[in-house]
Amino acid sequence: MQICFDSRKCSLGDVFFAIKGTKTDGHEFIDQVVQQGVVAVICEKMPKEQHIGVTYVKVENAAYSLAIAAANFYNNPSQNLKLVGVTGTNGKTTIASLLYELFTGLGFACGLFSTIENKINGTTLPATHTTPDPLQINALLSKMVDQGCQYAFMEVSSHAVAQFRIAGLKFAGGIFTNLTHDHLDYHRTFQAYRDAKKGFFDWLPSTAFALVNTDDKNGYFMVQNTRAAIYTYALTKAADYRAKILENSFEGLLLLVDGAELSTHLVGKFNAYNLLAIYASSLLLGMEKAEVLTGISKLHSATGRFDLIYHVSGITGIVDYAHTPDALDNVLKTINAIRTHNEMLITVVGAGGDRDKTKRPEMARLAAAASNKLILTSDNPRTEDPEAIIQDMRHGISAEHFNRVLAVSNRREAIRTAVALAQKGDIILLAGKGHETYQEISGVKHPFDDKKELSEALNERKR
Repeated sequence: MQICFDSRKCSLGDVFFAIKGTKTDGHEFIDQVVQQGVVAVICEKMPKEQHIGVTYVKVENAAYSLAIAAANFYNNPSQNLKLVGVTGTNGKTTIASLLYELFTGLGFACGLFSTIENKINGTTLPATHTTPDPLQINALLSKMVDQGCQYAFMEVSSHAVAQFRIAGLKFAGGIFTNLTHDHLDYHRTFQAYRDAKKGFFDWLPSTAFALVNTDDKNGYFMVQNTRAAIYTYALTKAADYRAKILENSFEGLLLLVDGAELSTHLVGKFNAYNLLAIYASSLLLGMEKAEVLTGISKLHSATGRFDLIYHVSGITGIVDYAHTPDALDNVLKTINAIRTHNEMLITVVGAGGDRDKTKRPEMARLAAAASNKLILTSDNPRTEDPEAIIQDMRHGISAEHFNRVLAVSNRREAIRTAVALAQKGDIILLAGKGHETYQEISGVKHPFDDKKELSEALNERKR
């Protein structure tokens, strides 16, 4: 017997959960899965025709019931390791991934759920969502327990909270990074998006810690109703864990953390927050300060997060996943704080199709104001017309910056245009796709890797 919620995957003896999704309603497939041999149907609305030999159970929320059932089906694996969730708009991947790397380096067997990849004690598995569905989560957690993992680190998306994917999980801790404009295509309002993030902390048990960034105005809001022990971190405000930036360069950050100097390979103020969250949560998990600081000094950026390419031509490339206004602003501010301004900053950026349209002009506005040249292009257009997306972005560009903007809808050509414009010493920022190795066009995912494309274009260039 298996649990299923995808009618295409149901077979003889299975239990089917009829979930109301954003595009389809599982209740429409009840008759189909009965014909496929399921023995039980969990639903919110009883079907008109009920078949002999099939058990029907009506519940208030099938998605929540699925998550609880999935946890029970796999013997509640989250109770047998320390699971830490990271939520917020930006920084989730970096914090979760680097916590995994840090604790692995400290000698612990660990698991990871991230946008880039899932990992079980060194074995990498592909990731399709920032936070998987409840069945995948618990199946992976069960494997982690079987392989002796003592810790697991998980990106917790707002979708995962709103869709009850993490219900039934026992968390040892939760981390809040920041909250800015994102996913309004799904949540509709910023308040709904904010409340979804808060929902994660509402669910934390009294045995967990809740670590929040109080430099973000939403930090304390997140923990208003939590049962967890509350801890804070910040760079500017009073907090339980604080850090100060001493130096910031393309080679990395020098921080003062709890009175100790910390030299790291990560770049930028936004990464100072990420590293402080990693430091604080490690101590809350019982690690020693000295070993944590030593471990952090060895860490490198997560794939596609301020990924630097130094080329023999003297051109510096930076590939970053920044796909929200705030993330893009952070990356641009970091570059402009470090560069000499005797060189050009050429930014290549697009916006995803079938997603929140309101952030498109804002991203273009920020990029045009902070760059010497801006090339608007495609990100993942999905089912939208790339030219229409670019036109939406153009609406954010002021008259004073209009002459520094080009539009090249083909992303490969846009990257090559940036390389052709660049001179020795210049900086090229490719924003929006980061770690992704595909470009989704008209529902089809085509192989595409920003870092590879930029490296190839630089290598083909005449020095």
